[in-house]
This record gives sequence, C-alpha cells and structure tokens, in this order.
Amino acid sequence: MKHRLLGAAVAGCALAAVGVGPVYAASDQLWISVPSETVLPGPDAEGGTRERTLEVLVTHDNIENGVPAGRLTVDASELASFARVSWPANCVAESAVKAVCDFPEMPAGKDGGVAAARLGLSALPDADLSASGYLRYSAAAGELTAYPAETRITLGTGPDLGLSQAEDQHDLKPGTNTQVRATVGNTGNRAVGRTLLWFDASYGLRFKERHSNCEYREHATGTSALCVLDEAVAPGEQYELVTGLRVGRKALYERFDHSVLPYSDQALEEARGDGTWTPGTGPELNLQPVAAQSAAAGEDDLDLSDNYRAVVLDARNTADLKLTGSKVRGAVGDTVTAQVTVRNRGPAWVASLGAGAPVAVVRFQAPAGTKVLDMDNCWSSDPDDPNPSTSYYCGTPIWLHDGASHTFEIPLQIERVVRGARATVSTVNDLSELEIRKFDPNLRNNSAAIVVNG
Repeated sequence: MKHRLLGAAVAGCALAAVGVGPVYAASDQLWISVPSETVLPGPDAEGGTRERTLEVLVTHDNIENGVPAGRLTVDASELASFARVSWPANCVAESAVKAVCDFPEMPAGKDGGVAAARLGLSALPDADLSASGYLRYSAAAGELTAYPAETRITLGTGPDLGLSQAEDQHDLKPGTNTQVRATVGNTGNRAVGRTLLWFDASYGLRFKERHSNCEYREHATGTSALCVLDEAVAPGEQYELVTGLRVGRKALYERFDHSVLPYSDQALEEARGDGTWTPGTGPELNLQPVAAQSAAAGEDDLDLSDNYRAVVLDARNTADLKLTGSKVRGAVGDTVTAQVTVRNRGPAWVASLGAGAPVAVVRFQAPAGTKVLDMDNCWSSDPDDPNPSTSYYCGTPIWLHDGASHTFEIPLQIERVVRGARATVSTVNDLSELEIRKFDPNLRNNSAAIVVNG
C-alpha cells in the first residue's frame, strides 16, 4: 500500500494568497507513496550484501490544482543498527540516517505523481537477521502537508527472484507476431535451484511456441502456461525472458501476465489448481547456465512484490455491439419480463481485464404505465424515487467473445395499460473504463426498444 506527499515553496504560497497563481489549499491532499514493507537480503556466506532500491513517490488528490515544488524528509534512524541508506543526488543528508529531498512541482491538469527520492538500502555485513525497523517520511508543498508514511524494513536470507516490467504495446495489427521481453533476476543472497514460471495470454493472443518443459491450459479468457526450468539462478544473475506471441484476428484489448517463483512441488500444485493442463511438445524453454555458487539453494522468495507483472497489448481492431429489444403484453397488476440483448458481432472480442468494467452498460426508463422491479446487475440513478423519469442502468459481464451475447431480463409491473408504451434502451458509449465509441464502428445499432401492449 502506497501513500504520497509533497514539500514547500514560499513564492507559491504568496501567489496563492493574493489569488494570482494556482490554488492548492483545503480542496486538496498530498500523499506519500511507498511500500508498506520490504525485505533486504542479509549478508551472504562471504559477508557481502546487496543493495535494494526503494522508490518514494508523491501525489495529490485534486489534479485541477497546481502544487508547487516540495520537500520530503526521510528518517532512517531505526535502521542504523542493521542497514545502510545511500541518498540520491536530490537529497541533502543532515546525518547518516536523515535527509531532506527536493521534488518538482505538479502542474494543474497533470495526473499521476512525481518521484521524490530513490533510496538505496543494504544490510550491514554483521547485521542481525532478526532486526527490523521503520523508514519514516514526512513532507510539505506550499500550504499542503502530507500524512506521515512509513516502510517496515526486515532482513532475510534466501533467493529473491523478480521480473522487470515489460513495456506496454499499442496499435498492434491482427495477424502479426510480437514479443514480450522481460528480465528475470535473483537479487537475494542465496541461489535458487529450479524456477517456476507462469504465463497467461489473453483470448486474442496465442503462444508462438508450446515448450516441452511447460504445460498449458485453455480457459474462457485465454491460455495459461506453467514452465519448470532446471537451471540454477545465482545471486546477481540476470537473464532475458522472451515470449513470442501471435496477435489473432479477434484481438483488441489484450493482456499478458507472467510471474516467477522458486520451484517447489507445492508451488507447482497450487499453480495448477483444479484445471486440466496439457504438456507442450516444442523445444524446451531454457536459461543460460549459471556458474556454481557456494551459497546453498533455497525455496522461499524474500520479496514477492516484484514476482508478478502485467503487460497491456492493444490491437487495432473493432467490435460491433448490437442491441435487440422485445415486446411484452399484460393487464393491470401483471408483472411481465422484457428482454434486452447485447450481441458482439465482432470481429474482435471485447474484455476489460484490467479495470473489470462491463463491456456494455445499457440505459433506459420505465415504459409509460409500468414500474421497474428489482434486477440483477442493474441499478437506478435514484433508488429512492422509482418514478417514470428515473433512469436505470444494467451492465454486461466484463468480456464478450465475438459472436456472444448477453440478455438482460427486465421485470415490469403494469400499473395502468398504455397502448404501445415504449422505452428506448441504448448503450452508454463514453464510460471512462471502456469507451464503446472507441472500438464500435457502428453506433446506429446500439439502441433498441421495449414495447408494452403494442
């Protein structure tokens, strides 16, 4: 969990006071963004230690406000007995365990935070492995003061496998090939004897190779793979992991997820779960040989925060959503069920695998003379006032395959008979999580009608 924060600028305060510059007062809040805890590798068998980097970010709530440059204070006094801190160039050390770091302004309209400090942490050669302590942070920028934040630092002995973050890819062409490149490394103080890799390629992607030391499972949103690598990975060793993928004709908003762990029989069984896995038949996926180390191999990974990564791969494709309504009949007092169907006519599937948003949200009002009753996966704009002008919204699942459809059943209680009562149902096309207008080439068929006694 990460918190954020910022520092002070007298000139910015003066401008804000006379109403000339950006406003950054009570309508905003600063946060310090840091890991809640991290594990440092203790000394290895020869007494050597490895440095770990800890990034401190700063953000604020109201991006319509401009926030001036600020100052972050870092207090590492609780670590003095077992760890060393190296300060970056933007930090001025007041002592060996305390520093003040300058960070840049955040202009109005700019989303995201700014880097406040990139700290280096390493265990002392004679550190007690049972030791622990907190790095503590405070900050201010102009009239804003962040809530204090802290990171718990502990020591550990063992391997520490990690994956680098591969770059996202956009505007890929269906029918072409691409690669995801990442670096796997061991930043711990012990070697790992075998490695377990997990991959997941979403439905619009295909693995170019199905390796014989991997097993594969198809599922509704794509294909997963589990690979066991027999080469040892020593402390400090890094290697490139390249995964070849085919961008299918159904690709649109795709994801490639992968993770790495020290191998154990238990880890493999837990990763398999209850699924059915099929061994690959292609050439083995291997690592380059690693020189023998005097450190003993281990199975417990020291820090799992960098073991998993997700990569976005968006394709240049479209998916045509079409709505179909229905006609129902009934007398006063009857409850009738109208149906509205959202169909994906492709060619792409549509999925919100990151945000988990519905593929489509439809909006409607009750036809004249009727009252909408409770519905699953639906909500109203004013749940306390179900009058005829109230708007109702219903969301599909978070993915729809090409050719697939989802039907909403809308229960209507007839309070009075109005011949040919009609309500228009249409998609909401500009939701921030998944904008239909960005992928649907034909919005003319994104509306339909519910007709009662027509």
